[in-house]
Amino acid sequence: MKTVRSMVLVSSDADSMSHGAQDVFDGLQKEIQSYKLEDEISLRMVNDMGRHDAVPMVIVYPEAVIYGPVTPGDVHYLVEEHLYKGRVAESLRAPTRELTGRIAWLSARKGTLPAEQRIVLERVGLIDPTSIEDYIVHDGYQALGRVISEMSPAQVIAELEKSGLKGRGGAGFPTGLKWKFVAREKATPKYVVCNADESEPGTFKDRLILEGDPHSIIEALIIAGYTVGASEAYIYVRGEYKLAQQRLDLAILQAREMGFLGQSIFGTPFNFDIHIHSGAGAYICGEETALIESIEGKRGEPRSRPPYPTSNGLWDRPTLVNNVETLANVPAILRHGEDWFHQFGTPNSPGTKAYTILGNVNATGLIEVPMGITLREVISIYGKGMKHNGTLKLAQTGGSSGSIIPAVLQDTPMDYESFGRAGVALGSGALLICNEETCVVDLACVLLNFFRNESCGKCTPCRVGNLRALEILNNIAEGVGSMHDLDVLASLSENLYQLSNCGLGQTAGSPLRDILRYFRAEVEAHILLKVCPAGVCPMSGKRYPG
Repeated sequence: MKTVRSMVLVSSDADSMSHGAQDVFDGLQKEIQSYKLEDEISLRMVNDMGRHDAVPMVIVYPEAVIYGPVTPGDVHYLVEEHLYKGRVAESLRAPTRELTGRIAWLSARKGTLPAEQRIVLERVGLIDPTSIEDYIVHDGYQALGRVISEMSPAQVIAELEKSGLKGRGGAGFPTGLKWKFVAREKATPKYVVCNADESEPGTFKDRLILEGDPHSIIEALIIAGYTVGASEAYIYVRGEYKLAQQRLDLAILQAREMGFLGQSIFGTPFNFDIHIHSGAGAYICGEETALIESIEGKRGEPRSRPPYPTSNGLWDRPTLVNNVETLANVPAILRHGEDWFHQFGTPNSPGTKAYTILGNVNATGLIEVPMGITLREVISIYGKGMKHNGTLKLAQTGGSSGSIIPAVLQDTPMDYESFGRAGVALGSGALLICNEETCVVDLACVLLNFFRNESCGKCTPCRVGNLRALEILNNIAEGVGSMHDLDVLASLSENLYQLSNCGLGQTAGSPLRDILRYFRAEVEAHILLKVCPAGVCPMSGKRYPG
C-alpha cells in the first residue's frame, strides 16, 4: 500500500456541501496535482466531522490542523503554505472555541496519520501466499535469522516487553509478559499454540492473515518456540477455514524444505515443528483452555483456572497460547525494533489494530489502523459515512462478546486504557455499526440466543443464565415484560460475569449490562408503553426459541 506523508479530509455533510465543499475538494485536487504532490498526499471527503460552525472544513494530518470555513479562493494558499512549504496557514484556521466539544478527538490523533498503517497485513494482497520465495523477498524470516543468530531468549522477551505489544484476541494481556511466564517454567516439554479458531461473529481478520501471509505465522511460532524453550507448536484453525488450512499446510512443508523447521534450524541445536489441528465448529473452543482440551482429543470445555496454561497447559505442560494477529506482529517488531513499533498507536497501546467494519456504513471490510483511532474516524474515513445519511445510534465492538457502546462514546480513543476507563471493551476487532433503526432489545435477543446455543453447558450460570435472560428479553420484545424484569436482567448480567467458568459466560452478560446502562429508556418503552421506538419488535413477530 502506498505510504503518504499527509492526509487531507474535506467535510461533506449536507451543510458543508451546501456551502461549496465539492468546489473546495475539486480545487484541492487540482492544486495538489499542480505541485506534483499527488503521490504524497491522500485527499478524501468524509461525511461528518462533528462540527458545523465553520464548514466546509479541511483537516490536515498528521498535524491535525483544522481549517474552516474554507472557500475555493482559499485553496491555493492552503496547499502552497501547508502542503508544499510545510507551514500552518494560520489565517485559515477554524475558530478554536469549540475544540473541546465533539471534535476533541483530533487531539488524540495529532502526530499520527489515521490512514492505514499495515503491519500484520503488510504483505496481504502483495505477495503470492503460496510462495516462500516471495515471502523471503519481502523480508520474510529475517527476524527469525536475527533471533537465532544474535539474540538470547531473554533478549527476545525484553524486546517484546519494551514494545508494549498486547494480545490482540480481546483480553489485551502483555505479550512479552506471557512469553516470560512460559520461558521461566522448568517442566518440559513445552508447547506453543496459535489460536486461529476465529469464531466470533463478524470477525474475519485472522482468516485473511492466514490466507494472505501464512509464513508470517510460521515465522512467529518458530521464534516463540525458540524463546520459551518449546519444540512443538499447534495451529488450531477454525474448521470452516479450508483455504487457510491449505495455505498453512503448504507453508509448513515449504519451511521444512528450506530448513526453517525440523532438526538443527540454522545449524543450531534448536529443533522445532508445527502441526495443524482443525476445529469442529464450536465457538467455545476459541477460549484457550477449551481449545487445549480439544487438541488433546477431549470435549471442548474450559478448564478451571488457576493453574493457567502458562504452567499447566497442553498435556499439563507449560504452553504459550497467542492468537493470529498477536503473533503476526512479532516478526515485524523484532525486525524493526521496539522504537519503530512505538511510532504507531498510543503510548500505552502502541502498534496497530485490525478491524472488520460491518453494518450501516457505506463501505464495509477489513482495515488496519493505529491503536487510539476513534469510532468517528472509522465511520467517516473508512466506512465512508453512515448509509443513507443515517445517524449513528450504537456500535458493537468485538463481536458478540464485545460491548454495545452509544454514539456519545464515538470520540473515545479505541485503545485498551481509554475503553477501560469508559467501562467498555475493545474486544477482538469486529465493529458492528448500527443506525437509529436498530432496536437494542432485538439486538440483545440475537446475542443472547447466540450465547445460549454456543454455551458448552459445563457451568450453571452460563447454561441457565443465558436461557433465562433470553426468555425475559423475548417477553420484553413482545410487550409482555415487567419493570421487575430489568432488575432480574441486571442480576443475571452480574452473575454471568462473576460466576461463569470462562470468558463466554463472563462476556455474555455484556449486552444486558450495556442496554440497561445506555439505553434503559428504550427498554422501558417496550414495557411501559408497549412500543418499540425503533419500530422493529412489534412488526417482526419473531421470537428466538428458548
